[in-house]
Amino acid sequence: MENIKVATIGGGCFWCTEAVFNEIKGVQKVVSGYAGGNVPGHPTYREICSGLTGHAEVIEITFDADIISFHDILLIFMTTHDPTTINKQGADVGTQYRSVIFYHNTEQKNVAEKIITEVQPYYENTIVTEISKASIFYAADSNHQNYYANNQEQGYCSYVITPKLAKLRKLFADKLK
Repeated sequence: MENIKVATIGGGCFWCTEAVFNEIKGVQKVVSGYAGGNVPGHPTYREICSGLTGHAEVIEITFDADIISFHDILLIFMTTHDPTTINKQGADVGTQYRSVIFYHNTEQKNVAEKIITEVQPYYENTIVTEISKASIFYAADSNHQNYYANNQEQGYCSYVITPKLAKLRKLFADKLK
């Protein structure tokens, strides 16, 4: 019987994190969206980009925990973005680009705290990844779903996402589809 779980994480632009997790064995679905804000109703991409909603760009991952653990999901997450910069990933700046793990239960919270402790020695600067209780997840519009797969020739994809995927393939070859 399948052991289906959900993880919600944000590591800057959701196009990047979505592309990474679409490559991982055991991941059944990745949806780009928004969470963690304070605006009622479904926010728009333009509202999120303003930085005024409090939402972060995140992905919601549906995965089979018999194939990939939540721990391994977070290990991949923590090594494929910079968890030491506050509200910033590369050229993307603002609270909407913060590093965040939204936990869905106490077990996920404990694993998130543990993984940060485990990977901290590999970073020169302090990890600032937020760990917060999962809130309402809002899916982004369809043009933001599978963005890398549909837009690989676009400049952002070539210069930002493709190198992330190369790093992923080098570090986690055994976890790839």
